[in-house]
Amino acid sequence: MKLHAIATDAAPAALGPYSQAIRCGGTLYVSGQLPIIPATGKLIDGGIREQTFQLFENIRAIVKAAGGSFRDITKVTVFIADWND
Repeated sequence: MKLHAIATDAAPAALGPYSQAIRCGGTLYVSGQLPIIPATGKLIDGGIREQTFQLFENIRAIVKAAGGSFRDITKVTVFIADWND
């Protein structure tokens, strides 16, 4: 199966040798995201709500660049540092 890298300026650029997402057949694998504002490259101000909203906006932009939407997502894993959040 052919792999196809997905990239968009509407989400933070991938660092190093990584891609924002890879399409393999009919499946899209999106890399881990941080609450970074793509236009500035800086972490968003605020707490867990603002950060979560921003990282999902980044995911939305990547999925959209691949021709999909949130309706196409079947699995998301979220890692948090503090259970109180």
